[in-house]
Formats: sequence, structure tokens, C-alpha cells
Amino acid sequence: MYAQALRASRQTIARVAFRQPAMIRTFITPTAVRQELYLKELKAYKPTPLKANDSEGQVLKFAVPATPASPEETDLQSGLAEYEAQTPDVVGASSEGEAAPAEQDFFEEEEEEEGGAHH
Repeated sequence: MYAQALRASRQTIARVAFRQPAMIRTFITPTAVRQELYLKELKAYKPTPLKANDSEGQVLKFAVPATPASPEETDLQSGLAEYEAQTPDVVGASSEGEAAPAEQDFFEEEEEEEGGAHH
């Protein structure tokens, strides 16, 4: 049975191999003739001459940027005095005339009642 399967697969491979055409490398002209044509065309090529204004429209002209304006430093002393006169706002601090709120400790765990939980 194994031999029959092997023989059948060989026949299938042989049929497929004979159906495909053989790859043959062919050239229309010999290499020397092609090389001569290439060199002839290469020698005949004349690049367009460059003009002085060819880059116009392609490259931006360089312009020195304007100097930046300096920040206002004339009124520093009055600004510092105004800052020192301000009173800071502290969260949780009492303002004038109000009672301070009771301080809460959110991280403190409450104790459980021992009597009712175990019954």
C-alpha cells in the first residue's frame, strides 16, 4: 500500500514537471551591441545648463528675526510689596468671626462592637 502511494506521487510529480516550460535565458541583442548603444546615448546626453535664478521660488530668502521685547521689570518692588501684603488662603482654617470646624481624621478606623457581632 505504501509502495503504491509512493509510485502514484512520483507519477504526479513527473506529470507536473513536464507540463511547465523550461526557463531559457535569451537576449534580443548581444551584450557588446547593447553596451555600444548605451555608451552612444550616454555621450549624446547634454544636461540643461544651470542659471543663476533657477533656485528662485524654490528657496526662501533668509531674514534675520526681530529681537524679542524684554519683559517689564520696572515695577518689581511694588509687585513684591503687594505679594507680601496678601494673606494666604488655608483650607480648613477659620476666617474672622467663624468657629473652626471640627478636625476629622479620615484614616482612623472605628472600633467594632464586640458584644453583638459574635452572637
